[in-house]
Amino acid sequence: MTVVVSRERSRRRGIISRVVGWCYRILVSLVLLLALGLVLYRFVPVPSTLMLGRWLTFKPVEREWVPLEQISPNLIRAVIASEDQRFCSHAGVDWIELNSVLDDEDGPSRGASTLTMQTAKNVFLWPDRSYIRKGLEIPLAMLIELVWPKRRVIEVYLNVAEWGDGIFGAEAASQHYFHKPAARLTPAEAARLAGALPNPILRNPAKPSRALQSAAGRVQRRTIQLGPLGDCAIPSGGKAD
Repeated sequence: MTVVVSRERSRRRGIISRVVGWCYRILVSLVLLLALGLVLYRFVPVPSTLMLGRWLTFKPVEREWVPLEQISPNLIRAVIASEDQRFCSHAGVDWIELNSVLDDEDGPSRGASTLTMQTAKNVFLWPDRSYIRKGLEIPLAMLIELVWPKRRVIEVYLNVAEWGDGIFGAEAASQHYFHKPAARLTPAEAARLAGALPNPILRNPAKPSRALQSAAGRVQRRTIQLGPLGDCAIPSGGKAD
């Protein structure tokens, strides 16, 4: 009887050891893939996980990757003013905004995602909201800012952001809604595109609803208050109407 029990315990320990070994290998593989992705995506055009999902399910994707120099500074400033006004000063996470949200007596009523955190979500994570995903966004955003300069972060964000059903990136959005390249977006058009970001499926920048018009107005006021960004994001050779 003792021998049988001993063999059963040994078998269980062997199974547990193999499971732990496989979990360790999977974890190491994921870390290595992440490190490779961070380095590779520093230099090459980047897809989002939403785009990959649409490709895998044979759904259409509109996206034309363009360098930051071919995106109007009007749109760059509008998106920063709308989504992440301390983009140029934080290291991936806006702790001031995050603490403000967490200290809200009525509970968190708004997000505190920086553009870097949103880029981390769009490129490496999944779209559904969860505490697990939000917890992963923070270290990922900090890692991204260790590897990528600010200009690359905003460049990737503006090329993977969703601006409608199957419409990704500033160039595709500008062509779809305004029939012009992203380099020629006016301040008003840029504000409408930035105002549509919180709900890109329901908000049409070409035919703005009253809600989108109001959001675009707020974006334009914030853009004026934003002040100069220096070399953080605005290309010196950018074009704007």
